[in-house]
Parts: sequence; structure tokens; C-alpha cells
Amino acid sequence: MRHATARFVPAFVVSLLALVIAALVTTPGASASARQARKAQPESEEQRGACQARPLPPPPIDTSEEPPPGSPSPEPLPIPDDPVGGPRMGDCGIVQPDGAPNPPGGINAATWVIADLESGDVLAAKDPHARERPASLVKNLLAIVVIRELRPETKVAGTQEDADQEGTKVGIGPGGQYTVDQLLHALIMRSGNDAAWALARALGGVDVALQKMNAVAAELGALDTRAATPSGLDGPGMTTSAYDQSLIFRAAMKYEEFAKAATTPSIQFPGYAGRGGFQIDNDNDLLGSYEGFLGGKTGFTDDSRHTYVGAAERDGRRLAVVLLRGERNPDPLSEQGRKLLDYGFTLAGSGARPVGQLVDKAPEVQPKQDPSPDDARQQATEQVTKPVEQAAAESTPQADAERSAFGNVGLPLVVLAGVAVLVTAGMWLRRRRARIARANRAAAG
Repeated sequence: MRHATARFVPAFVVSLLALVIAALVTTPGASASARQARKAQPESEEQRGACQARPLPPPPIDTSEEPPPGSPSPEPLPIPDDPVGGPRMGDCGIVQPDGAPNPPGGINAATWVIADLESGDVLAAKDPHARERPASLVKNLLAIVVIRELRPETKVAGTQEDADQEGTKVGIGPGGQYTVDQLLHALIMRSGNDAAWALARALGGVDVALQKMNAVAAELGALDTRAATPSGLDGPGMTTSAYDQSLIFRAAMKYEEFAKAATTPSIQFPGYAGRGGFQIDNDNDLLGSYEGFLGGKTGFTDDSRHTYVGAAERDGRRLAVVLLRGERNPDPLSEQGRKLLDYGFTLAGSGARPVGQLVDKAPEVQPKQDPSPDDARQQATEQVTKPVEQAAAESTPQADAERSAFGNVGLPLVVLAGVAVLVTAGMWLRRRRARIARANRAAAG
């Protein structure tokens, strides 16, 4: 029996040690498998925040953007390396301050921005640099050029070409005599495509007007914007973003002529060819119905869908909203704009931190220069040390996971093995002492 016990104890210890070794070997692999399983689950677009920038708006549904025969399609505008207005302006989905309430429901515009007209703070947004079509919001860009370059009292003669423009018209006809100021009011109040065409002619022709409009867009930092027509009717290469339209509207509202026209309820407009003059009314539904409303602009084409910009002042804050590619169901975009204005004033009153900034001018792109010797050495050092530091940083979660897994499985086995060794040692000492005692008694006898 003693010999069986003696054989059992070493075998028991060896078995326990084998279990410990197995735990140490297999646990890291198991934790690695768990990590791989977690890594295999992709994050949703909402979880990521950042999204793949699109160089073009969604595909058109008609032929309005096809270039003339023999002319190539315009190349997409380049996408800046860094989002204009700050890192979060490159996010897609809802962009809101941390801890802020969610935006109101019923907003179906694909992209929108809420911004402070004074500070330029962007209070909240949805996919702000998504490239869309502006529709008649591009008239705000034309208005800036007109205010800068044409005297308000200058007379412009109406033409049949003006009268033949598609879409919304104010009623310009051949032989009519209109001041630049009257045409500017018709452009902003009634979104007249005929007024846009007449003003473009006054600027030197449509091509010249478009060059001037696009130059202003670039000057402002509206790098998603290219005007293809002066009125906002769809044309080859037409593109913008909610962020850019916020920039443009903010710039336009700094001109008294624009701000005054945006809030004018109605004016008398000249007739032509024996037709008497008539009254034109402001088509913005929030004018007179929303407290502190400062004016705005509506737009629509088949490709752009509904677009809107509007602004209001409350408690000393002047906020503007831009919505692109929306639908009128269940609410028109002016009502959706009302909801976003309310939301913006709530954020402004809460002291929430802005999520971005409307720039005052185009961001400067620094040319790349050859590094100095000191910079070259620093870059070489970083090239050597950064991979090591990065590898160490990347290995930390793995090591933590393995230590955690060892603590859950291997550590109890080590403790158990230690206890078994102590018990075995105790039994061995007892047997040794017993043998010594028996030997001593035999010698004494």
C-alpha cells in the first residue's frame, strides 16, 4: 500500500503540472480567437461617424446635366484632404454636441446645417459636406456678385431669352426696363429664373457670370460648390453642399441690399410692351409667421429635389439653417427649417459646444518644402521609433487580454498545483521521519 501511494503522488503532481502547462499554452490562442471574433464584427456607419466622401451628387434622373455635343463632362471638384470647417465636418450622419438632445423628428433632408451667422459656429449638422445640387439656392451666390459689381440704379433691358427661361419666373419681357435693384428683389423674393438670366447678361454674359460666381465660391472656401447655371437649373457639373450654402448665405447676409430684399414682403414690378406693372410677393412661408425671421430662399429641380435656407434672430443670436435634397412630405422644407431653427436656438441657449466652424475665407494650402537637415533627422527618427511605439501600443490590448485569460483559467491551476506540491512534500517528510524512527529502534534493539 505504501508503494502504491508513493507511485500515486508523483503521478498526481505530474498531471497537475501538465494541466498548468496546457492552460498557459492554449489560453493566449483562445483569447486571440475571441479578439478575432470581435474584430470581425464591422461597425455601422453611424458608429463610425466618418464616411467615404462622395465627389459627385447622386445620379441625375434626366438629361439636364449632359454636356453639349462634343463637350466633355466637367471633372468632379477635388475633395480637400482636411474637411473645411473642422474634423467633424467630415462626418456623415448626425453631427451634434456631446450630451445634446437629438434633432427633431420629421426632417427628411439628406443633409443640413445649423450655424450662427455672427460667430460662424456650426451648432449641429447632418453630413455637412455631402455633395448635392443647390437648385435656386445658387441665386444667393449670384446675388453676391451682383451687389459687388453692379450699381442698383443701372437699367437692364428685358429680352425674349429672359422670358423663355424654364421654371419659376417673375414676369420679365422683351422691351421692359428694369433696375438692378428691382431684378435683385425679384431674384431673392420670387426666385425668378428670368431675373437671374437678365442679371447674368448684365454681368457680361452667362459664362462670365458663372466664372465670377465660382470665383466667389472659391474665395469663401466653398470648395464643394460649382455653379453651372446662374439660376440653379440643373447643368453639367453643378454641385454644392449644405456647409457651402451656409458659408454663402452668411456672406450674402452681410450685405444690406441682400438682407433687405430677403425680408421685403412685396414690391411693385415694371411691366413691358404695354402691360402695366404688377406686385410680386415674397415666397418664403416663414416670413411673418416665425418670430425674428430674417429671410431665406427656397429651391427645387427634379434632380436636386427641394432645397431651403432660412435665418432668424432670437435673444441676440442669429441662426441660419440649410437643407438640401428634401421632400415636401409630410412637411414642406420651410416647416422642416422651422424645426431645425427651434432646435438650434435650444442648443445655443444651453451653451453647447459647436461641432464646427464656418470659415471666413478659403483655407490656405501650404506648399510642400524640402525638409531642413534637423527636420530630416527628426523624420528619420520618427520613421524608426514610430513603428516600435505603434507596435507596443497595438500589443497592449492583446497582452491585457492574455493576462486576463490567464487570470481566469491558469492562475487557479497554478494555485492548485502549489497546494498539491506542499501536500506531497508533507507526506514525503512524514514517511522519511517514520523510516528514520524505525531504523533507530532497530539499531537500539
